This record gives sequence, C-alpha cells and structure tokens, in this order.
Amino acid sequence: PDNNLTPGACTKPQQFQSKRANIAPLDLYSWRIKEQVSAVSIRFINNKGNMAQALWDEAASLISVTEKHPFLTAMVNGTLPIENFQYYVIQDALYLKDFGSCLNLLSKNNGVESKDSDRLKTFSRGATEVEMALHGGFFDKWGIDATNAEAMPNTVLYTSYMIRIVATKCHAEGLAVLLPCFWVYMHVGKCMLKLREDLGDSVKRPPAYDAWIDMYAGDEFERDVKDYIAMCDNAAKNADESTLKSMREHFMMSCKLEHMFWDQANDLMKWPDIVAESCEGDKDK
Repeated sequence: PDNNLTPGACTKPQQFQSKRANIAPLDLYSWRIKEQVSAVSIRFINNKGNMAQALWDEAASLISVTEKHPFLTAMVNGTLPIENFQYYVIQDALYLKDFGSCLNLLSKNNGVESKDSDRLKTFSRGATEVEMALHGGFFDKWGIDATNAEAMPNTVLYTSYMIRIVATKCHAEGLAVLLPCFWVYMHVGKCMLKLREDLGDSVKRPPAYDAWIDMYAGDEFERDVKDYIAMCDNAAKNADESTLKSMREHFMMSCKLEHMFWDQANDLMKWPDIVAESCEGDKDK
C-alpha cells in the first residue's frame, strides 16, 4: 500500500466486534518478521531516499490489523466504555512525557542540522504541551489526573524500549523508533474519521472520542508527520547497511508496541499480583 496520507486509504473494516480474535487472525505476540536479510538489505539500500515508505511497506500487514483494533473501532461506534478510554488517556499521558523527552534528546545529537534540531524541539513541546492539553481537558472534565498514576506493563515495555534506542543508538535509529507514534496515529486517525463519516448520525459517542479523532486526523498533525518522515528519509541517505537494518527492526518493534498499547487499554491490563508462597518451615511458626 501507499503511505495512506489521505482519508479513504484504509482497508475496509470488518463489522464492529469487541473480541480481538474476531478482528484478525494474526497472532501479534507470535508474529515474526521473515528474515530474508539479503533481499531486505537490497530493497532498503535502493530506497534510501524514501526509507520511511519502505519501512511502512514492511509493516503493512501489521498496520492493517491495527487500524481495525477493537479499541479504536469501539471509539468510533460509541461502544467503548469510558473507563477504558480514561485508562488509555492516563497511560498515554505517562507515555507522552517519555516520548517528548526522546524527541528532545534527538534534537541534541551531534551533526543534526539546526533546522531539524529546532523542529524536533517543537515536536517535543507538541507532545508535552499540545497533546497533553487535550488530555488535560479530559482530566478536568472527569476530575482525574496522571500525577500518581502507575505505568502499566505495556507502557513500561514501550517507553523503556524507545528510551534505550534513542539514548544509546545513532540518530537515524532514534528517528526510526519514534516514527510509528507519529505515522500510525495519523493513519488510524484518518481511518477512524472515514468510519465516522460513513456512520453519520447513526451512532452517538462521547465528545472526547470525537476530539481525539479530530486531533490525529487533522491537517496540522499531518504536516508534523510529513516533516518527521522527511527527517527519517534524510537521515537514511547517509546510513550504512547495518543502520538501515536496525532502523527497520526498531520501526517494526514500535509498530507492534503501538498495537499492544491499545490491547492494554482494551483489556484494562494491570500488573499481576505476585505473592510468594509460604515455605513449609514458615507454616510451623
């Protein structure tokens, strides 16, 4: 598929269903990239100027499942319980703090052009101010906040992965690991917008759901995504084969983690209660 920058490029959704098993046959937790290293390397080397599109094409089958995630479709058809959305917004607020920090770190990398550094700093502020302002509006309405919230398992998994890559790998790899948060959000936002238009007035949904869709399907966010894609393509032009392969790995992993982030909210995932069993000797005391 193409990069789906316009509404209507989404795959046709199935009937709204709440169970993930009915949405797609793909088992995301056992899903593996086919390791055809030579073919992949040649394809990426030949697409250095259009690296982001090559990455998107690699992840097309996974993204086509994500765009029909039951959490997202339930937002559009109004059946998502508000409890699940509140859970998601709190976890996303925690995620965005680390995401903004990662963008700021990228802006300070050696060799980054001043215009790109400034743009990355703007993106960082956007994550911590603009997107958080959206969440803040939700928090005020519901009388909740994320101040003392605990990061849930998939939040920790995602943020720790992207922080590690941004902090320890080269600039190009850091850009790649954050790309899905931009592009996948825009893509699903536009898919959800089209679905909302198709449904028309046949369903009612909480205003918070519409506000979320409007933000990520909006023109301003699309401009940001296109600018970030251009940075990734530019960074890839001077990357060696090993770096290109790593960019692919990071992009694919973050696409999986994006999907799992919505899994987490759909299931209201909690940390397991881990209690040590009493030893025989303790029973006698």
